[in-house]
Amino acid sequence: MSAQSFLVEGNAKLHGEITPQGAKNEALQVISAVLLTDQKVVINNIPNILDVRRLIQLLKGLGVEVESLGPNAYSFNAANIDLDYLASPAYQKEAQKIRGSVMLLGPLLARFGKAFLPKPGGDKIGRRRLDTHFIGFQKLGADFKYNTEDDKYYLDGDNLKGTFIHMEEISVTGTANVLMAATHAEGTTKIYNAACEPYLQQLSKMLIGMGAKIEGVGSNLLTVHGVDRLEGTNHTILPDMIEIGSFIGLAAMTGSDLTIKNVQLPSLGIIPATFQKLGIQMNFNGDDIHIPAQEHYEIQNFIDGSILTVYDAPWPGFTPDLISILLVTAIQAKGSILVHQKMFESRLFFVDKLIEMGAQIILCDPHRATVIGLDRTFPLRGISMSSPDIRAGVSLLIAALSAKGNSTIHNISQIDRGYENIDGRLNALGANIQRIEQ
Repeated sequence: MSAQSFLVEGNAKLHGEITPQGAKNEALQVISAVLLTDQKVVINNIPNILDVRRLIQLLKGLGVEVESLGPNAYSFNAANIDLDYLASPAYQKEAQKIRGSVMLLGPLLARFGKAFLPKPGGDKIGRRRLDTHFIGFQKLGADFKYNTEDDKYYLDGDNLKGTFIHMEEISVTGTANVLMAATHAEGTTKIYNAACEPYLQQLSKMLIGMGAKIEGVGSNLLTVHGVDRLEGTNHTILPDMIEIGSFIGLAAMTGSDLTIKNVQLPSLGIIPATFQKLGIQMNFNGDDIHIPAQEHYEIQNFIDGSILTVYDAPWPGFTPDLISILLVTAIQAKGSILVHQKMFESRLFFVDKLIEMGAQIILCDPHRATVIGLDRTFPLRGISMSSPDIRAGVSLLIAALSAKGNSTIHNISQIDRGYENIDGRLNALGANIQRIEQ
């Protein structure tokens, strides 16, 4: 397939209603969990995005029967799994394309006693070590081997035993993987320092619906009592809170009037309040967020008058996936802000493109950037640029829509990995984004 780019017309003014897709990060977890049972599992509100499509293709290759039940709804039946496919060149090639493939390890280890995976790909946003996953599996009793010559991981563990596991980092995918493995471990497993994001809460609820015995959902201590088998279930994925945050930033940056529908507000945590610190007005109508068109929005200072600092943190802190969006939104605010991306050292490197567009940003180091808001005194200018990762790609798209003139964004497969039909949905609100072949 040829590479695609976006040709984006600037000075966009959007208006209307938009409904967020299902949560990407939750989808990758709950779809992987279908391997834990030989019964049918139905999952609703699955986002039609590249990473999810790739994961479903991996499952089909393993022998999972996948049936489309309508838009964004699928049934999965993993009764007949071909474990030999794990070692095939086809599986290795496809699994390397998606970091979410690591989520298959826990379910495969739990149900079949072994798992194999080539080193997965994904965003180039800095070191994203997998030690937390494998240390957790080892504590459950699995043998782990890593072949440095071909970058492949091997797990073997026919008799997993419940134990106490302290997660050395608060990893969402690491917690999910160990949690899924522990559902079949003999005895009781306590997972301390567990991630407690809504994605984990949703996965836990789905596993409980399948017959798993899990206590402490929503906390940093999960207690899992192992069971012999899990049953089928019906699960619905939450709206994507990262997409919701992206639309909030887009509305503010372009001065547009947008209503984001059916956001399930309680699951958003401090996301709306953090954007409100930039001076963005919001009206909450039930489960809808209305962002009125604003000519100006002013960044709040701290009580002592010092510059506002926003940093990412594990849930219930501000999610790292929205740091890039918040940073680009601050460009046209009044005032200044220090953005501190603590978790990934390469995630702020895309700001050189924003600076080229006319943004006033000082990149202090790989983790910190100071944004001096322009307060719409002059617009950004359109340029040609490339998307380095999913969130930076959408941040650049937001900047391009607000800029004077046209912009070209290359490598948009990164954006497609996380956002469903983003060009078509924004064009329906008044944007002009053309998908072009390179």
